[in-house]
Amino acid sequence: MPEPRIDDAFRRQLEGYSLTTAHILYRMPDCRALLQSYVWQDYDMAPKFPQLEKFLEFWERELDGPIHSVEVTHAQMIAASEWKRVDGIFRLH
Repeated sequence: MPEPRIDDAFRRQLEGYSLTTAHILYRMPDCRALLQSYVWQDYDMAPKFPQLEKFLEFWERELDGPIHSVEVTHAQMIAASEWKRVDGIFRLH
């Protein structure tokens, strides 16, 4: 019987990675007055975001459009569940 395979994205979430989205504004190479938008998304480790840093280093090294700004958001997908104490029982029927 083959050993069950764990999804890589799920494994990374268990290791503490969170879904990270970066909204990148960059200047067009041939017309620096115009800004273009790019959205990057991957699982990354907050607060240092090494995957995003690696991507931005690649951008600076390989692409012609200089980055104007980067806005980062992230959401931890797997976290401790929330619970509330119930003060009563309500029956519908």
